[in-house]
Amino acid sequence: MSAERTDGGPVWPEGVARHVLAEVDSTNSEAQRLAPHLTQPAWILARRQTAARGRRGRAWISPEGNFFATLVMRPAGDPVSAAQRSFVAALALAEALGQAVGPGATLALKWPNDVLLNGGKVAGILLESAGQGGAVSHLAVGIGVNLVAAPPPDSVEAGSTRPVSVMGETGVRLAPEALLDLIAPAFARWDAQLATWGFAPIRAAWLARAARLGQQLTARTMAETIEGMFETIDESGALVLRTGGGRRTIPAADVFF
Repeated sequence: MSAERTDGGPVWPEGVARHVLAEVDSTNSEAQRLAPHLTQPAWILARRQTAARGRRGRAWISPEGNFFATLVMRPAGDPVSAAQRSFVAALALAEALGQAVGPGATLALKWPNDVLLNGGKVAGILLESAGQGGAVSHLAVGIGVNLVAAPPPDSVEAGSTRPVSVMGETGVRLAPEALLDLIAPAFARWDAQLATWGFAPIRAAWLARAARLGQQLTARTMAETIEGMFETIDESGALVLRTGGGRRTIPAADVFF
């Protein structure tokens, strides 16, 4: 957990390490290397990445000045509860960005792992885990935020949400270290809720910030494309669509508006 500083700002969460690196291939890869020696949760921030990746092995463009960080931890519970940290991370990130840019910007959460700023994608979350026998030995929660620069529109998949940056949308220039100091305490608070009360309050808070809830969207899995009305997420975090053929529950997909 974290406390408040005397000046009203958040303090670093107790029992969590903080590593700031000048350069690394990717913070998630560094998390994998650190995991066997882990004695406490640790945030890894890099000022520069040389081989960053997003979901399904996609390249993640990493210009200096943007935010690249990973929390590596040994989570309690099964793989489903470990995966629910993506919702914890999204809530923490939206909270931190809201604190940094103020009330003039509109923040929303896009299933499964993106944060939107004024309708454009400003951040993505990538979870990677290892384990065996139904247990998770470690979990890496990777977060990338376009602080000063966003990828050009022609560099993303057709139909994807337009990429934006914090500086481009709000005029706020935010240092990566300053954002980490906001995200880490926020993550600790939301994760404590997950540990204490289960997924229900996380689900409710996420849905309250969900982009396009009640509207039509397209979900593309590895096998099919499904169109329907975004009804909710279920008790595991899976997407629930109301389609012409009935209600569909989709545990993993890319979503297009």
